[in-house]
Amino acid sequence: MSTAVDPITRSVIQHRLSSIVAEMGEAMLRTSYSQILNSSRDFSIAICDTRARLVAQADHIPVHVGALPWAVRAVEARFADIAPGDVMLLNDPYHGGSHLPDLTAFVPVFADGRRFFWTVVRAHQSDIGGATHGGYNPEATEIWQEGLRIPPLRLHEGGRPRDDLLDMLALNVRNARDFRGDLAAMVGAAHLGQRRLERLFAEFGTAVVEAAVEAILDAAEQQARAVVAGWTDGVFNGEAFLDDDGRGRENLRIAATVTKRGSDIEVDLSDSDPQADSFVNSSHANTQAAVAMAFAYLIDPATPKNDGALRPLKVVAKQGTIVWADPGRPVTLCTSHPSNEIVEAVIKALAGCCPDRAMAGWSRRFRLAIKGEDPRSRRGFIWHMFQARPGGGASPGGDGWSSIGEWHTAGGIKFGSIEVAEVRFPLHFRRHEFRPGSGGRGRHRGGLGVALDLVVETERPALANTAGDGVRHGACGLHGGEDGAPHDYRLVSAGRPPRVLKTKEAGIVLAPGDVLEIRSGGGGGWGPPAERSAAAQRRDVEQGLVDAGAQEH
Repeated sequence: MSTAVDPITRSVIQHRLSSIVAEMGEAMLRTSYSQILNSSRDFSIAICDTRARLVAQADHIPVHVGALPWAVRAVEARFADIAPGDVMLLNDPYHGGSHLPDLTAFVPVFADGRRFFWTVVRAHQSDIGGATHGGYNPEATEIWQEGLRIPPLRLHEGGRPRDDLLDMLALNVRNARDFRGDLAAMVGAAHLGQRRLERLFAEFGTAVVEAAVEAILDAAEQQARAVVAGWTDGVFNGEAFLDDDGRGRENLRIAATVTKRGSDIEVDLSDSDPQADSFVNSSHANTQAAVAMAFAYLIDPATPKNDGALRPLKVVAKQGTIVWADPGRPVTLCTSHPSNEIVEAVIKALAGCCPDRAMAGWSRRFRLAIKGEDPRSRRGFIWHMFQARPGGGASPGGDGWSSIGEWHTAGGIKFGSIEVAEVRFPLHFRRHEFRPGSGGRGRHRGGLGVALDLVVETERPALANTAGDGVRHGACGLHGGEDGAPHDYRLVSAGRPPRVLKTKEAGIVLAPGDVLEIRSGGGGGWGPPAERSAAAQRRDVEQGLVDAGAQEH
């Protein structure tokens, strides 16, 4: 017989679950070692049950969280003897992961002798081995060239860490100190969540907590279905394009056919282009996450984004396409691209189904990583650029957010303190400000990108690589709005003309004193520009947001 839970108890438990994942995130932020985590916050937290259902998540990185149930499925399929004190780990895209830099740690939660939950932490490592520093290899033609692959394994057994295994993992990355520290932070945050859930079980009892979780998921489903039922029935199509695969193949197409019937949504990506020879392919879990993101952005913000809210959604994909690569293909760029293009294609399709909810395109990711020696300490460093965040798309509700980031992060990744970055790394941010005119025009304007001039202050040459997209295709406008400006990155060296940086390039030599001129893209506009109010146009001019000349180098 199921236990009945009154609405107040259900609400209390729901808020407790939310507070647990939030506290886990704070612990992760305060204890991690690398800049990519303790400054830019490129990690996510969740609670899943043993059926791989997403029960609760913290507000971090959407593309992480949407893929976590697939990771839990892989762990559940691999281990039949999970015990208290165990810690599981994986990163492999073909075993429930999204891409190799994202390690995922799992701690089981037991009560009354039974296993109920997993506390889960996914965090992007500053390096994961492979042929290039920083976790992205633009030249990879197979996944073995991208870094260390970790299938589901037991990192701690019965409360004891497997030090030999940890030594093996740390030996295969370039910055073992940060790797060990970040992994310890992940495990610590997951154990914190475990203790908080055990206290929850002790306070309310297992039967009440179980019943409350079912009620929470069912309520989220009801809320999501109520929204979808109000949308127009029919079949709708959308598409988006990657600039290229870095191998000369251009305009790779993501195609979404969305069928809406009643309160059900089916997203079929089968007509997307064949898989690529480079790292722009997507893993299966990552594609599932991208579609879930697009759907979650269009339902009510107050609806908890858990398994229940995603029950109206069905995803269809074809293996061998860019959205579901065959095993062995490189996929490291996938959390950015084609994730953003999948979201864009789905939302373009749904714009015909729920035009009052669909937003214009967010700009794309164009990442840069630098490896060198800090002359102040003579220690090596790896720096990931999270500054110069691009602009978000406008919506029916107003202008897009400036420098908010990409669709796959939705503001979850921060660029952190400029001053702290200059203290920690031999870099000088000579300029970091909004890029006027970069947001697409419309009734509501797209958010602005950023103009950054970054000076390399090493004494010896450093090495950089890039990984991204969006120098040909800007963020899409919607319902008559204009596209945002695309990215434009250049390397300026003394005595040489400026060199345009490609989005997928390895082995870029940075001489001491070189300047990286970064101009990130803006978000798309929403609605016809002629419908923008005179007051908004005056405000744009007064605040210096629409000076197109400032886009020039």
